Amino acid sequence: MAVPTRYRSELRESCEGQLVVTVGTDTCLLLFPLPEFEELERKLVKLPALNKQVKRLQRLLIGHAAECELDGQGRFLIPEPLRRFASLDKQVVLIGQGNKFEIWDEVLWDRCRQEWLEEASLEGLEDMGPELGALAF
Repeated sequence: MAVPTRYRSELRESCEGQLVVTVGTDTCLLLFPLPEFEELERKLVKLPALNKQVKRLQRLLIGHAAECELDGQGRFLIPEPLRRFASLDKQVVLIGQGNKFEIWDEVLWDRCRQEWLEEASLEGLEDMGPELGALAF
C-alpha cells in the first residue's frame, strides 16, 4: 500500500517513516505514525486491567499492532492477518482521521459510507448528542 504523496514528507519528518498498523473497531485498519501509537499505547496500559472492555480494547489495538516502514516510494506492507481482518482485496481506501489513517477495502468503504450518510440524513443533526451538537460547522 502507498501513502499519498502529500503526506509522505510529513510522515518522514514526524516519525522517520516509522508507522504502526493495527485493527480498528470497524472492519478497517488503523495506521498511526509510531509516536502517536506509542502515546495511545501508554494511555491504554494505564487503564484498569480488570475492566473487560479495557482488556478487549488493549487486546485489539496493542495485540494486533505491527510496525512497518515507508519505503522510498511511500509504500508499506500490511501483514496478511491484518489484511484478512479488514477484508482488503484489490482496491483500498486511505481515510485521514487527524492523527491517524483508516485503511478500508474500497467496496466495504463505499457500502459503509452510504449507510452512514443515509443514517445521518434520517436522524438529522439535532440527534447528535451533546458532545457532537456543540460542534459548529
